[in-house]
Amino acid sequence: MHLSMHNWMRSESLDVTLERLAKFGYESIELSGEPERYDTSEVRALLNEYNIRCWGAVTLMMGDRNMLAKDAGIRAQSVQYVKDCVTMVKELNGCELTVVPATVGKIEPDATPDEEWQWAVAGMQEVYDHSEREGVRLAIEPINRFETYFITRGAQALALAEATGANCGVCLDAFHINIEEADPYQAIRDAGDRLVDFHVADNNRMACGLGNWDWAKLVATLKEVGYDDALTVEFVAPIDRTPANEYPNAVETNPVDITPEELKFIQDHGSSLLSEEFYTFLVKKTAETLLPLIGSADGVEKNANNLSVFRR
Repeated sequence: MHLSMHNWMRSESLDVTLERLAKFGYESIELSGEPERYDTSEVRALLNEYNIRCWGAVTLMMGDRNMLAKDAGIRAQSVQYVKDCVTMVKELNGCELTVVPATVGKIEPDATPDEEWQWAVAGMQEVYDHSEREGVRLAIEPINRFETYFITRGAQALALAEATGANCGVCLDAFHINIEEADPYQAIRDAGDRLVDFHVADNNRMACGLGNWDWAKLVATLKEVGYDDALTVEFVAPIDRTPANEYPNAVETNPVDITPEELKFIQDHGSSLLSEEFYTFLVKKTAETLLPLIGSADGVEKNANNLSVFRR
């Protein structure tokens, strides 16, 4: 098992991200699903420079990206987008693509359950055929009911994976299963060998170790089912705009180059543009919490500043 991380939660150059990950003992990255943004030959060079590998990517289902849209043209464009993400992962020598089928933040359906299921299966099967040719494994991710109405529990993701193809897997997320599963640990056991990826954030979606998840028990459960791949960090720090704020330096105060769609995606998750100082604190805190549980804590920089500097 090793530490990985998403990069969609803060707008910054990829070399800044990779330098930070290497500093704190992360071994891989799960890139934002934005194939048009990345020149994969340039990304491969950066990955080699920092000795970080591409674990995979995650679909960013924002705007018109929706494999369940009532409009057939939007469905077709969305399927092609996911296929393009697969191709990007292939070109970066990655292993998997985490797929959220519907638009994140959309909580009202466009059609009947039967219609949407048929669209989801048809779209996933088309992507699956492409991913199998490219050697990239798909992982369907359930997210919580406040972000989607479609796939919110592990059992639902497994049903869609089974309908998609024998090699299609699932991705579980500690934050989401804490909300939606009656027994989050059993959800991990039920996923079994279809568990392809595992995302980590604490119960409050902060860095691991800043909430109430029992990380030792969770990692032990992953080991119990034979999962030995990435713990992919995906904290989305909530922003406190009251006098109770514990992290007054959390928000970025300098102009940031980010598209309106990407900014909305972050804000719709209850977060904002985070300062580099605060973001680095969260990356480090997660490493300090998880590395001792999955192997060695040697990757955490010994001389980094004390974590308490971020509190009042």
